[in-house]
Amino acid sequence: MSNLPYGTLRAFLTPFLMLLFRPKVKGLRNVPASGPLILASNHLSFSDSIFMPLVVPRKVTFLAKSEYFTSPGPKGFIKKLTFIALGQVPVDRSGGRRSEAALITGLEVLAGGNSLGIYPEGTRSPDGRLYKGRTGIARLAIESGAPIIPIAMFNTDKIQPTGTVIPKIMRVGITFGEPMYFEGDSTDLLYLREVTDQIMKRIQQLSGQEYVDTYAVKAKKSGLNVENNEESD
Repeated sequence: MSNLPYGTLRAFLTPFLMLLFRPKVKGLRNVPASGPLILASNHLSFSDSIFMPLVVPRKVTFLAKSEYFTSPGPKGFIKKLTFIALGQVPVDRSGGRRSEAALITGLEVLAGGNSLGIYPEGTRSPDGRLYKGRTGIARLAIESGAPIIPIAMFNTDKIQPTGTVIPKIMRVGITFGEPMYFEGDSTDLLYLREVTDQIMKRIQQLSGQEYVDTYAVKAKKSGLNVENNEESD
């Protein structure tokens, strides 16, 4: 996918968003200038995928739901162009073999020496807390050998709450942690869970969020308080 639309959109948006939202960025020096890289962030708002790439001095590719690229009508066409310009790649993340295909796509991005953005929780937090991570990120790290940069986003849920289009003008915060490296057996499910939990713990330390040991998507579906509910993979 060409870098032209990404670079054009970035050049257009960066001065505007920097002036309005005045990002407070910490630890950007931890992001390697080249080579395969996994940027692992908490996920509070759609705008996470805008603010974080704008401050990273290299292109960030995200694996986005394929539905974002297939919506009908003019609105759907504009959405598709926006996601392409943001460097997002369509994947089917509905589970099973489709999830495996998404992992393969991610490994292809990393094999090209590129930067891959990922939200280990799998979906936006329904209440601002940090939820259990999906183990796909551990497989990506182990099989690619790429370092993981843990990231904490701040205030994006207040800037653009779920369902809103026009953002509020507030200062956004972004903290980049030190690189994390993992190696080992990527077929060992217990080890994948251990690695994923280490990543989530580091994100929690950076963000200060309350951690919930269940998946965010299940919390959304249940609509219940899951504070003390622990679930296995």
